[in-house]
Amino acid sequence: MSSEFRYPNASGGSPQAESLDLSGSEDGDDHMESGGDYSTRMEELFADDVHDLNSHVEDDSEDDEGFLYTGNDADLSTSYRDQLRDVLEGDSDAEIHEVEKSLIEDNSAEETASEGEENDPLEVLSDQTHSTPITTPPRLASPAPADTPLKLARPFLHPTVSRLRSYAPQHSPVPSNSSLGTNAIHAASPAPSHFSSMSRMSSISNFHAPSSAGLSDTVNPNGQPKASDRDVFKWTELRNISHYIYSAYSSKASSVLGTALGSPTVLAANGLICVGTDDGKISVYDFRQTLKCICHNPNPAQPVGAVTALALSHDHTYVASGHSSGYIQLFDLKAPRTPARIVAPTTLAIVASGRKEGHIQGSRIISIGFVAGRHTALVSADDHGLAFYHSLGKVLFVEAPDILRILGKYPLDGPLVDPLTPQPESPSTPVGGRKRSRYTILAMMPLPLGTTSHPTDTYQAVALLTPHKLVVVGLKPTPKTWFKFARDDTESRTRAKSRGTLCWFPSILPITSKDEELPPTVQEPTTPLLACSWGRTMHILRVFESRSRQLVRNPKTGKSVEHEVGSIAYLNAGKWTADEDILALQWLNVNQAIIVTVSALQVYDLNGSKLIEKVPFDGLSLMSPSLRLTVSGATSYSESVGDIAHSIRVYKGKIFILGRERIQVGTLLTWADKILSFVQEGDFLSAIDLTRSYYLGEAPGNTNGLPDDPRSRKEVIGKKIRELMVASANYAFSEDRMTDGTHDGPNGRGVDRTSLFEGLVSACARACVALDDFDFLFEDLFQLYDDHAISQIFLTQLETFVLSNEIHYVPPRITQRLVAMHDENSRPDLVERIIWHIDAECLDINQAVKICQTYHLYDALIYVYTRALRDYVAPVVELLGLIRKVHQYRRRIAEYTDSSMSEMESVILNAYKIYPYLANILSGLIYPSEQPLEEEEALQAKKDVYTFLFFGRSSVWPPGDGGNLVLTADEEGGLEPTYPYVQQLLRYDAESFLHSLDIAFEDAYLNERSPAVDRLVIVRILMDIVATGNLSQTDETFIHIFIARNVPKYPQFLQEAIAFSTLHNILVSLAEDPDPETREDRQLAAEYLLSAYNPHNVPHIAELFRKAGFFRILRGWYRQDKQWGPLLLTFLQDPALPSFEMFQNLDELMDTSTRSCHDAPPQELVSIIQDALPSLMQKSPSNTALLIDKHFPSLHDQAIDSFAGSRDEDRFMYLHCLLGPPEEEEYTHAHTPHPSHNLSLPLRELYITLQCRFYPENVIPIMKYLPPDILDWDHAIATCEANKVFDAAIWALNRQGKPLEALAKANTFDQSLVLELVDSLQVASSQISSVDVNPILRKLESIGHTGISICIERSQGPSATDVPLEDIWFKLLNSQINCVQTLTGCSSPEVLAADIHTSFNNPLAQSEWNALSTLRTLVQETFSALVSVTTTRAVSFPRLFNRLVNAATHSQVTSGTQYTEFRSILTGMLESYRSDGDMLIITKHLLDRDLFETLEEATRERVRGWAPSKITDCSICRKPLFTRTKIQPDTDGVFVDQKIVVSRTGSIYHSKCSSTLA
Repeated sequence: MSSEFRYPNASGGSPQAESLDLSGSEDGDDHMESGGDYSTRMEELFADDVHDLNSHVEDDSEDDEGFLYTGNDADLSTSYRDQLRDVLEGDSDAEIHEVEKSLIEDNSAEETASEGEENDPLEVLSDQTHSTPITTPPRLASPAPADTPLKLARPFLHPTVSRLRSYAPQHSPVPSNSSLGTNAIHAASPAPSHFSSMSRMSSISNFHAPSSAGLSDTVNPNGQPKASDRDVFKWTELRNISHYIYSAYSSKASSVLGTALGSPTVLAANGLICVGTDDGKISVYDFRQTLKCICHNPNPAQPVGAVTALALSHDHTYVASGHSSGYIQLFDLKAPRTPARIVAPTTLAIVASGRKEGHIQGSRIISIGFVAGRHTALVSADDHGLAFYHSLGKVLFVEAPDILRILGKYPLDGPLVDPLTPQPESPSTPVGGRKRSRYTILAMMPLPLGTTSHPTDTYQAVALLTPHKLVVVGLKPTPKTWFKFARDDTESRTRAKSRGTLCWFPSILPITSKDEELPPTVQEPTTPLLACSWGRTMHILRVFESRSRQLVRNPKTGKSVEHEVGSIAYLNAGKWTADEDILALQWLNVNQAIIVTVSALQVYDLNGSKLIEKVPFDGLSLMSPSLRLTVSGATSYSESVGDIAHSIRVYKGKIFILGRERIQVGTLLTWADKILSFVQEGDFLSAIDLTRSYYLGEAPGNTNGLPDDPRSRKEVIGKKIRELMVASANYAFSEDRMTDGTHDGPNGRGVDRTSLFEGLVSACARACVALDDFDFLFEDLFQLYDDHAISQIFLTQLETFVLSNEIHYVPPRITQRLVAMHDENSRPDLVERIIWHIDAECLDINQAVKICQTYHLYDALIYVYTRALRDYVAPVVELLGLIRKVHQYRRRIAEYTDSSMSEMESVILNAYKIYPYLANILSGLIYPSEQPLEEEEALQAKKDVYTFLFFGRSSVWPPGDGGNLVLTADEEGGLEPTYPYVQQLLRYDAESFLHSLDIAFEDAYLNERSPAVDRLVIVRILMDIVATGNLSQTDETFIHIFIARNVPKYPQFLQEAIAFSTLHNILVSLAEDPDPETREDRQLAAEYLLSAYNPHNVPHIAELFRKAGFFRILRGWYRQDKQWGPLLLTFLQDPALPSFEMFQNLDELMDTSTRSCHDAPPQELVSIIQDALPSLMQKSPSNTALLIDKHFPSLHDQAIDSFAGSRDEDRFMYLHCLLGPPEEEEYTHAHTPHPSHNLSLPLRELYITLQCRFYPENVIPIMKYLPPDILDWDHAIATCEANKVFDAAIWALNRQGKPLEALAKANTFDQSLVLELVDSLQVASSQISSVDVNPILRKLESIGHTGISICIERSQGPSATDVPLEDIWFKLLNSQINCVQTLTGCSSPEVLAADIHTSFNNPLAQSEWNALSTLRTLVQETFSALVSVTTTRAVSFPRLFNRLVNAATHSQVTSGTQYTEFRSILTGMLESYRSDGDMLIITKHLLDRDLFETLEEATRERVRGWAPSKITDCSICRKPLFTRTKIQPDTDGVFVDQKIVVSRTGSIYHSKCSSTLA
């Protein structure tokens, strides 16, 4: 692969010429095997281009001998450019050579262009800008997963959590502790860098402006370049062609001269670039943008219309054009001024006479193409669904065209009219004046010839796409339809019925590998591919020839002969659905297709059956040939603007697009192109990371240019990574770069380039990790850093990879330098991290041990001892020494009280490391990483540690003459106990040591018969130590817990060997320990032990357990023996049992005991519950009530009396739980239904009394809930009156069927409350103070509302005839009016004259006004209720009103304002009625107006042709347009919670679905 990207010269000038040469495409025209002079013609067409290209390359290389810095921050030296060119030199030279030729910049072309610019405006114009990225925004890519977090052992938790406790620890089974101050690892993350500062930035051929940010802006934390810095396509504007076609002054001048081209409409680009215009002309250019010719019809009397379809012959010598008027023209490029053939449209009359077939006048040609390699064989299709095959040959030098219709029918029911001719519109005539044919052709294309022959070529296949099916027709040997591919039903229901595209990819011979290292491969020709799309869905078919033998009868001889017959068949190769409608479709190569939608340009990979590239792209910015028809209304703008299939073409991997302002050519960048794009920007670190991502298979996007075989791919990419790293490192430290001024800042102070060298180490390290080859990193690259005295940068970056476990092995000389660097900086915590994570073989033992001992890095020291020296006892000796120091210090501070343990805190924490260390080593794990040891090494480590630790006396370590005696006594020369090391560990922290032993007991090493120390030996040693009496009570308890829990776990090793007396003593010791903190732990251990040992003298043990609080064990015993009384006491006496759980267990116990005692609770349980009532009531009165009511209903009275003192709230809670409505949070076991009938009448009366006292507002709901026979209603009414719950008393009287008495009571209560209200106001007035009248007003309101409900109840239903309705309404209203008059007589004039808008400064006046307005409102509410329910003639409103007036006149209240009150009442009622009437009138008018406008609009639209739609489903989501929901459970209302949109086309859809139309 060649990568001759040119850089600007020293003067900063830019090459000027553009040229495109596609002769080296992967399609490989050199492999062409088709007939005719195709190969010769190709050589002639491209010979000059190749020759010029080579001269350009040579000239440029001569002019660019030296390299000078021209960028803002950095540059490339010539040597580095050459090295990168060598590194990225690929295996497919021809392909990259082609890319290079399309991007080459040549200074000599600038002079040629400038000299000839005045003479010929069609010459190559200068190009001062690089390729534009206008349509290639960054491609999205998913971020790679983050680095694996570093696995560290959790710190050891002392001593709250261990395996000896009654609850399981929540951390790892092998805890560990890090060194003091290094519990958390802070991974060094120096800022990554970007090498663009030291690399020259190319001023041309860049895809976007280079960034001056650091590597952190370019590379993700995992080293992969961000998607925003990777381009997918490289676009170049064809400036010469664009200037000639789109130039405004050119069109004006040409129009004067009569040579105007017009606006471009369609494009063809296969060998030449042909652009059709709306003036019917075709301009033809070569790939050097030189105008070859302009094809047009010089006869002005024969206008052909705009070019709407264009095709170039296979050998690039003929051009065929289809026009908007139905004309078809064929041009010979050797004589382009006159058409070689013209196919004029015909008329329906001629067609009907049978004289001629062809396109009808006014039909727009939408597709045209050459059949196979012939020049005069064409196929065409128009916008009326007609497709024809044209054979434009000559017979005796006379044109003898033969036209064959291959699809569609003529619209013989009416003439077609030219869409450009204005036509009168009428409601019955479609826009444009033409009748739409029922046939439609969306696209048509003949099978082109490929680079190699294929059996399907002989059939001259033509693909035609209709809205419902794909049809493949063969023209040879006889015209025949070979197959049809139907559109899916789900696709055909979509809205995009008129949008479809198709494209063939012919058979080619794949290019074999040119890599000398890889074996040559012989590949078969590919099968032709046919891609078609309807709407958003694309289908791919493999078209092939199927041959079979058939019997063919000779009509002359009558004999049948077997012949081999061929046919065309297809295989469905894939289906894919886009997010939007597919507007255009082109094959990029045999495996990839370009897909254009409204907002994206996408690449679909056939092998992977997935989308591999997607970039934002404005598909509607391309040229549409039918756009001009929207002016006359012949077609809609929405349909026409997406007709861009003729504006994009692909030829030999190049994408040509015809935009509205420019013509561009683009290339899909390969992996090498993407890497080179970073290189050209000077960002070779991202280039290394991108290459690494290709090596790992993590790079998103296409992998074009790479071998398909994974092994071969890794070989190719791996080689490039190594070469790229070498070239980058050599350049970074080259003398040219170090002296070229890139270190000079703009202010002359210099620029810090530290981040750049850091990034180089990170990029190379990631690459080496991927390659699993670190020779370059540790040998070459480190040496460069060391030679330039910046090795600290290398070491700092390397540390990150060591700590993340990506690099384990580092050469000892580099490890030594890394450790020494942190030692010099006084960072022992960083030294310890390095030692933990690096391979022990890489350490300098003496250096590591010295630093660890100096800074007390015990975790690291343990790692060195165990992993480097394979000494597993030395760490125990070191840590035992720390424990001894702690004991000695404790002894010393006991003698001197002014000392504290804070000075020894670090020593204490480090000493605790011995416990997780023992747990790890005795389990066969490495400390602190907890990785498993090798089997032999683990056995030796366990043997050494067990032997040393459980030796009966002090030992010498290391063994031999140079060893020292390891002592444990607190004082020097003190007496050493037996098993000194075990005793020392127990004294320091028995729980932690036993926790470690418990973990070690699970290891299979102790199962062997041969080890010197086994489980039984350890248990006996522990028992012997307990017998010495040197341990505290807590330590002895933990030893007993340890033994008790392990005896049943390992019965074959311990249970049979330990005497029962020993186990009995352990059990008794666990029960006799008075420590409440360990009660649950001891109880659980006792349960373990009892599973393997049955004690004697069970009553004595049970008594011990009762005193110890082992109720869980006792419950199991008593339940098994059915001792219900003692079992009940265990629930009542257990302080750790939650209240809710206790009541559940009591209920279960009562049920079980009752069933076993003939459905009666044992008297023993009744006595116990009777004695426990006070404590049960204290825990939960409600749960106690439910329990008593279910099992002991006779104890209710005693339970109520058990409340000490005046605890009426608890009594009410007790009774409410039994008589009130049940609540969800109550104890919900099986119980008698509510309310309970087991309570005596005094208790039920007490409940009503307490209800009136505590919750008077709930008395009526409670009475409604209780059955009528459960209360003494007379007593209840009296209770309510006594507690002034008047509304409840009135309601109770009415429930007894006494409404008149209830209302009489209401009158009495009203008068009493009003008098109390008046007295309060008068007292407050005399004392000149404020008064709170709200409580009295609330009672009056409740009485009034209750009275209204009574009257309404009696006025409706069958009860309306029981009592005189007028009397009850009179009593209620008369009582309320009397209250108002009474209060009015005592009110001040200021209050009587006020209204609702009046504000009072006097609080007393405000209180009077509130009271008066409340009572007046109550009267109005009563009148409103009366009017609303008076549906019979039983109540006469005038008579009732007359009675009220007379009663008020003769009342004892002599206020003189009774008529005033009646007037205000009537005025308020009339105002209310007037307001209601006005609202009804307004509502009626609104409904009438809306109905009229709706009907008027419907009539108007019906006249215009609209009709009611029967569509009930959304045309997009296919869900119902309206959601039918019930507003109320008993209604059938329709609640429309979605907006709908009705389009002009008649489709109806949800408003929220319209977003999918964009």
